[in-house]
Amino acid sequence: MPRLIVLNGPPGCGKSTLAQRYVDEHPLALNLDIDRIRGLLGRWRDDFYTAGLLARALAVAAARTHLVAGHDVVIPQFLARPDFLERLEHLAREVNADFHEIVLLDRGEDALRRFTDRSRAAADPAHVEAQQMLDRMGGLAELSAMYDRLVSMLAARPAAKVVHTEDGQVERAYREVLELLRPVPRDR
Repeated sequence: MPRLIVLNGPPGCGKSTLAQRYVDEHPLALNLDIDRIRGLLGRWRDDFYTAGLLARALAVAAARTHLVAGHDVVIPQFLARPDFLERLEHLAREVNADFHEIVLLDRGEDALRRFTDRSRAAADPAHVEAQQMLDRMGGLAELSAMYDRLVSMLAARPAAKVVHTEDGQVERAYREVLELLRPVPRDR
């Protein structure tokens, strides 16, 4: 059965790294990065909100196609509101895929530091862009508020599994993600 895996968490916590690691080890799995899809839209910066909605709709359509073909989909995305998560969960049920919601979470102050460090040393244009967008939205104060919204939402998402991440501990975090994806034996 194909898996729809959402890797949620604050910016800089390893979502993209772990998503890429997963697809590198699982043939034909799709790393469906919504930020990259949004970047494919012409002049998306002129209407960030509409571009985000379109990117999410395109991601759902691509995920549907890939899951129906029997292949895993990983979506690395910061999501602090439940509406898109619920949409993805519904999609998984529709196409008979396993749904996994995994939240990568570091302590608040460490998450802020990791994002700042990543932005300072950014070689990936997507990371530079993330810093620029955050600066327009309010900088570190907004990042802190985003973190708080995510933690608050977790109380309403009991099926979400949390993996505590630490800087430099990619292998440990990846092993924990894989452990959460293992099938649970069912009683006969």
